[in-house]
Amino acid sequence: MKPIRLTHHAKLQCAERGATEQEVVQAVREGVSEPAKHGRMLYRINLGFNREWQGKRYSMKQVAPIVKEEPTEIVVITVYTYYF
Repeated sequence: MKPIRLTHHAKLQCAERGATEQEVVQAVREGVSEPAKHGRMLYRINLGFNREWQGKRYSMKQVAPIVKEEPTEIVVITVYTYYF
């Protein structure tokens, strides 16, 4: 199993969009994958949330990192989150 490394940009996006690095790793390891642009992959995982985010309460959070697989590691390029 290859190690997962978040770029500086991905870490900033986690903070801005309300995802943790642990959730990103979980999405890559356990989420559903689909092809993304430029030969990259997107992984999605839905997680129970039941909290407030930016003044509104949501029951679920979807964490969706975009990754590029390298020969020795998986590099997380950016992270999207969706609340519903």
